[in-house]
Amino acid sequence: MTMNTNESYYAVIFSSQRTDGDNGYGAMAEQMEQLASKQPGFIGVESVRDASGAGITISYWESLEAIHIWKQHQSHQVAQEKGKQAWYHNYKVKICKVEREYSFE
Repeated sequence: MTMNTNESYYAVIFSSQRTDGDNGYGAMAEQMEQLASKQPGFIGVESVRDASGAGITISYWESLEAIHIWKQHQSHQVAQEKGKQAWYHNYKVKICKVEREYSFE
């Protein structure tokens, strides 16, 4: 994913270990990605998960305020609670400021 920006922005790094079975996770993850993409300040998202259930999702945002607003979104809060109850053994969230970006293609 290319941001194509000279401005700094923020990355929310969500690393997790899934529980067994889907239990509605796939549909909710897709819904959350679609909803997040419509939020002010959203730039993009990348996500990977391996066969053991370990995964990393990184969402990119224009500001800390945009991240905070997304965290408080009612539908996102429902997904967060469901994650704690059914979808994750554990997770960790890191919020980082991206100062520079470059790539090779």
